[in-house]
Amino acid sequence: MPAHYDATEFVDTEFEEHKTLSSAASPTAGASAGGPSRAPSPDEVNGKILEAQGKIAELKRAQEELERQRAALEETRRRQNEFQQGRQEMITHLTRGVGVLEEAEFAARRDAEQMAKTLVEFREALTKLQAIHEQGWKPDQFNVELTRALTAIENARMEWNSARLKFVVLTAEAATASNAAKPGEKPASLLASLGLRELCRVGFALTWPLAAVGLLALIVLVLLLLRGH
Repeated sequence: MPAHYDATEFVDTEFEEHKTLSSAASPTAGASAGGPSRAPSPDEVNGKILEAQGKIAELKRAQEELERQRAALEETRRRQNEFQQGRQEMITHLTRGVGVLEEAEFAARRDAEQMAKTLVEFREALTKLQAIHEQGWKPDQFNVELTRALTAIENARMEWNSARLKFVVLTAEAATASNAAKPGEKPASLLASLGLRELCRVGFALTWPLAAVGLLALIVLVLLLLRGH
């Protein structure tokens, strides 16, 4: 007949007692096994606050640095745009100016060459006219010399008229000389040469004394009326 089974025979009583004592002596064992954690101390809270403030200050410094970098980049972009626009603008102006001045220089050089040629022709015509001395003409050569003199005058007149068409300065000079050669004509009225603003000033200068007298008379009349009441 088999013996009766006793479960206590396979239990180490000393191990179980040591395990129980270790669990009671270590209060963190329950917490690490899933129990509730302890509340942070004031020093730990202050440390967390200081750490957060340090991170905030660091982030602010990084933000300020990024703002400075952005401002510097925007200034660089503005200067680049100014450079691009200014260069294109000046290239356009200078290109057009070079073309205009080249054309004007060519025209001025051509006019100068024509003026120099005309000046030589004027001097030659003037020399020929000054060389005519009708007092020395012989009677038998009078008609021939007169024809030569008239031819020289006609050639000089042709040179003069041709030059007047080319050079405006000769036309202005001729007009001035023509006006000076007419002393019998009445000069233009002084008021006719004035503009609207000058005419207004003259009218004001002529009428303001009358206006002042009228205003003074009006003031005296008002004072008399007030005294009468």
